[in-house]
Amino acid sequence: MAGPDLGVESVDSNDIITVLASEGIEFLLSGEGKVSLSSTEGKMICLFFSANWCRPCRTFTPQLVQIYNSLIKTGRMIEIIFISFDRDETGFGEHFKSMPWLAVPFNVDLHRRLSDHYHVDHIPSFIPLGLDGKSIEEDAIGLIEDYGASAFPFTSQRREELKAMDNAKRQGGKLEELLANEGRNHVISSSGREILVSELVGKTIGLYFAAHWCPPCRAFTAQLIEAYNKLVATRNQCFEIIFVSTDRDHQEFDLSLSNMPWLAIPYEDKARQDLCRIFDIKGIPALVLLGSDGKTISTNGRAIISSYGAMAFPFTESRTTEIEAALKEEGDALPRQVKDLKHEHILKLDMAKAYVCDSCKKLGRFWAFSCDVCDYDLHPTCVEEKQETYLEDPVMGLV
Repeated sequence: MAGPDLGVESVDSNDIITVLASEGIEFLLSGEGKVSLSSTEGKMICLFFSANWCRPCRTFTPQLVQIYNSLIKTGRMIEIIFISFDRDETGFGEHFKSMPWLAVPFNVDLHRRLSDHYHVDHIPSFIPLGLDGKSIEEDAIGLIEDYGASAFPFTSQRREELKAMDNAKRQGGKLEELLANEGRNHVISSSGREILVSELVGKTIGLYFAAHWCPPCRAFTAQLIEAYNKLVATRNQCFEIIFVSTDRDHQEFDLSLSNMPWLAIPYEDKARQDLCRIFDIKGIPALVLLGSDGKTISTNGRAIISSYGAMAFPFTESRTTEIEAALKEEGDALPRQVKDLKHEHILKLDMAKAYVCDSCKKLGRFWAFSCDVCDYDLHPTCVEEKQETYLEDPVMGLV
């Protein structure tokens, strides 16, 4: 099948069809058999370097099939040519049978030369070519994974346009553009009830990125439920959380949502991936907080809830400053250490995110009197000392 060993670099034209013809390739393969090289004329050509033995390739290929079919259906003039990194023709055939596009006939030496020509050093790689045959994007895999068919025609200019659109959604304050999707204008509850996104406009929103398989998520979910329930009870429905699942399958998603009192983006909806990209979510759990105007207040809601709980509402910087000032004032009014009648050791003033008081057995936050010798903590109001009486702080209270 291969012609003289000219080497791809020796061909003057960058056009892939000219390159293949110079190597003695007379046809391409489709699922139905052989097709002429000229069948790609007038189309944008993209080269797909992949292999059946490569797990990331097998994972990415179905996504690419869906995107390809979508582009063809909408009349886009595109053709993909599969260039195999398989070790033998059996592997090539097994991989190619899942693809609706064309392929270069299996030839290990030619495929190596083509990968060198297009600087492919890993797979899967997706190389879109311009009309002059030169690659217009070194590898568009990430672009496709992020944006799907919207990434067409896979140029750097299109990448910048899409990033600008993401930024507009992140900063624009339009909740319906952010949470709704084509064909869906609602979010769901754990019971399957549909709630229109328009009903959430004007509320402070938490976008909660988490998964059932993630132990830190399960721990933080408990904290978030506590804060959520307090806010729902005291803030007259001014706050709502939307679960954005990163679960591995629908069953895990159902398990996650069954333990949550708030709403969710449907698992099958691509808005989940879009929101992860728009807010640059690199790890979970993550909580993004949106103000009542729909604009981003904080992308570090996890730290805010962990530190201050429900009292941080409406989660603005000014509210955090107010809490810190009140805590400092409260701490300044307390002694540095006390001798409690119920405990043998000196107790020192300490700051803790959360603790259980060993006297009243209730959860406490922030200021505590703690023992350096043993695991013993008291609310300031639970200290029994002749010299001092501690009252509950009227601003901060006890949590």
